[in-house]
Amino acid sequence: MSDSHAAEHSPDGGAAQRKQIWKVFIILSVITAFEFLIAFTMHHGTLKIAIFVGMTIVKAFFIVGEFMHLKHEVKSLIWAILIPCIFVVWLLLALMLEGGSIFQLR
Repeated sequence: MSDSHAAEHSPDGGAAQRKQIWKVFIILSVITAFEFLIAFTMHHGTLKIAIFVGMTIVKAFFIVGEFMHLKHEVKSLIWAILIPCIFVVWLLLALMLEGGSIFQLR
């Protein structure tokens, strides 16, 4: 019996799955509300951008872990996905920092 059929025939009628979905919804809603609070109260600057990037990464990992079921996989698969993502973020950061320095040389 697959997991989808097990949820349909479970004695609680899928209440545990609905509870988990609502938990994820509430956590993501709180993080998003905090992002809106920061967006409308903080002055534009590096700290504001860093907070947004950090919170976006947290939300992305939470969504990937919960809805794509990555947190239930073996650790080697998680690292095989995570390490290339870290290098891509590092590459983008390096390109932005180095690309911005060309204007300071003039």
